[in-house]
Amino acid sequence: MRNRMQRSVERNGFASLLVPSILTGCNPAPTQNILGSYFPSWIFCIVTGLVITIIVRKLLVATGIDKSLPAPFLVYLAMTAAFAFAAWLLWLG
Repeated sequence: MRNRMQRSVERNGFASLLVPSILTGCNPAPTQNILGSYFPSWIFCIVTGLVITIIVRKLLVATGIDKSLPAPFLVYLAMTAAFAFAAWLLWLG
């Protein structure tokens, strides 16, 4: 009987630790209301990252640095991700 009670307490103790960690993902998603439609904020951050990357690419092409990049696609992809993450941090902090 005592062994059964200990298991029940241990199981409830484990559940009480597990439930809060599962429920932390229940926050509402960050969205922006534009003309009555809700858009996820990450879309705006990715678009911002793409626009900044295009501007940087034009500057690199104008200075001739673009030709010396080892893997331009990966470099620009990394720039887009970095600028999108930076926009996310600056905007939604």
